Amino acid sequence: MSTLDTAGPAAASIASLWWVMLIGATLIFTFVMSLLALTFFRPGIGRGTPVAWWLVGGGLAFPAVVLTPLLIYALWSGERLFPTGDPAVAQVDVVARQWEWTFTYRNATGGAVRSSNTLHIQAGQPVQLNITSTDVIHAFWVPRLAGKIDAIPGHVTVLQLKADTPGVYRGLCAEFCGVAHLEMQFAVEAHEAGAFDAVIGGLPPATPDVNAPRGRP
Repeated sequence: MSTLDTAGPAAASIASLWWVMLIGATLIFTFVMSLLALTFFRPGIGRGTPVAWWLVGGGLAFPAVVLTPLLIYALWSGERLFPTGDPAVAQVDVVARQWEWTFTYRNATGGAVRSSNTLHIQAGQPVQLNITSTDVIHAFWVPRLAGKIDAIPGHVTVLQLKADTPGVYRGLCAEFCGVAHLEMQFAVEAHEAGAFDAVIGGLPPATPDVNAPRGRP
């Protein structure tokens, strides 16, 4: 469940941003503490510097120099978190309800099929999740594959995830949703291509669900 033990590009982007912010914050903290130490070991060292310089340099210039590159990097890395809009990407409709997750696979051979509390994906291939809820706000989160996104009643949110290698990745509801919140967990199983087709082919047909996401591209 570690967000730093990444297994997909979206999670890797989030982890990279975390490391950049941690390193930057450490350098800033070290710099500020060094200035503070100077005031103890060399009293009066900054008395000859005009107050305006401290205000402009420390209050405007320094934050601008630090925060501007961080903003640019965050925007660049954040692009990896959004769906590509590629119509060839597999579509899965996700419905959250107390206390269950259901996954409907639109592009399955022979018609849509469905699984409960286990999301099956093909390793190495992106999948677009169209997520909603039937009752209260839930949150879909697979820490090793992607960031958290809310499942909101009457609204569809979209998340794209990809697993680099086959395996089982744990997911959970990350928004308090009632007395059984801690039990509202699920698994993402990433399969090799042949195994994925076999698993999907063995799932039961999807029955109509009035709460399923509709109208997403």
